[in-house]
Amino acid sequence: MRLAKIIFIGAGIWGIAVLPPLYFLRDITGRPYPPPIDYPHFFYGFISVALAWQIAFLVIGSNPARFRPLMVPGMIEKFGHVAGVLVLYMQARIAAADALAAVPDLVLGALFVVAFAKTRALRRADA
Repeated sequence: MRLAKIIFIGAGIWGIAVLPPLYFLRDITGRPYPPPIDYPHFFYGFISVALAWQIAFLVIGSNPARFRPLMVPGMIEKFGHVAGVLVLYMQARIAAADALAAVPDLVLGALFVVAFAKTRALRRADA
């Protein structure tokens, strides 16, 4: 269970460190792939949802056995991003350097799988 705590708290801290600067980089982010982001509410909405998940990772890390079911959507969040980036790369819509930005999510997704496998669910007294 200690491993799961480290993985999820580390993931939450990492995300909280790397996501907020994106709030100030909308113009720079849109330059390599014209047209620039035409719908800033989608861009900022993505960041807000991603930040919310970082808080969820901290919650999971506080008690992995209790919040074990939330690990599954956490895995989907990580692997979903990786899959999307992989598709864009395979369609030649993004460069390899941009695709590599998904590697931390791939690693964290794999670690989430390990944490899920090593964490036992809490046994309920009424079960």
